[in-house]
Amino acid sequence: MRYLTYHRNCLMFVVIVTAMAALCPANACAQSASKQPNVKSHRDFKFFYGAKLKSLPEGAKVQIWVPIPASGAQQSVELMRFEGDGQLEQQTEPKYGNSIGYFEVTADESGESVFEFTYQVARKEAGADGAVDLSAEEKNRFLAANRLVPIDGRPTELLSGQLPAAPTAAAAKLYDVVEQHMKYDKSKPGYGNGDSVWACDSKTGNCTDFHSLFISLARSKSLPARFEIGFPLPTDKTEGTIGGYHCWAWFFAKGKGWTPVDISEADKYPELKDYYFGKLTPDRIAFSTGRDIELIPESSAGPLNYFVYPHVEVDGKPWPKEKIELAFSFKDIASEAPASDFEK
Repeated sequence: MRYLTYHRNCLMFVVIVTAMAALCPANACAQSASKQPNVKSHRDFKFFYGAKLKSLPEGAKVQIWVPIPASGAQQSVELMRFEGDGQLEQQTEPKYGNSIGYFEVTADESGESVFEFTYQVARKEAGADGAVDLSAEEKNRFLAANRLVPIDGRPTELLSGQLPAAPTAAAAKLYDVVEQHMKYDKSKPGYGNGDSVWACDSKTGNCTDFHSLFISLARSKSLPARFEIGFPLPTDKTEGTIGGYHCWAWFFAKGKGWTPVDISEADKYPELKDYYFGKLTPDRIAFSTGRDIELIPESSAGPLNYFVYPHVEVDGKPWPKEKIELAFSFKDIASEAPASDFEK
């Protein structure tokens, strides 16, 4: 087996021999750290996002879609380098505003294709964003069901009695319901799909399952909620590999705006339960928002459940995940700009 590593000084992409697949299973939700989070005001780092496609038929048309992290209120992101075959195109999908990278490759006799993105990121601790209100279109979007996130049926059976009238207090009640009902546990087949019904029945899962259940409950009570996914950074290291994704959720309360919750981290660190209602550590990078993501250009697979790993199609058919080796890593850098300089 082979994996991707990086020459840090010149940011050159190198392929060497070792086991990588075990580090990046297709539905892995990585532990954010081996220790409790050390909450800081901001974090500056380089993030490396790469993959190697294997066993490609010679002459095949290979299409590759990747999420491109965007700058916003919580993070400033610069794409410093793209290394790979093909010409990178970037477009913004209209539903959620996600940036999507796309390129094509013609497979050669090696049967392999390798690519890497290098980003420079400044991320700050996140709280309520203070947005005044949502448009009617946004409200409808974040109150509607997704394919695996219903707004009625089995998940809503967890609720009894009246919720507080104030949106933030109501969200706090839902946060408690999910945290008490769920246990962070990836031992049961079916975890990692963000299936609210499965999460409700299994009472276990990873970050996708926790936050899908929260979003189902929030939307069922007319509280707009959205899903966000990216990658965690260890708090006890300044560089290294990252085993997989992490995700969290936001709810909207008029007067406070979008407010974050990270319930799976609260379950792993009970002493930080109060913190993770309304705050996010800067030890992460967000890559995309929403569920049932429609790719640009359109893919044969249709909308993606969520979008954080590369989506690959070969001659018009999705390429098996076991034939895609993923490699994610990071390296802290000295702060080059104050956190307040993020784009709005």
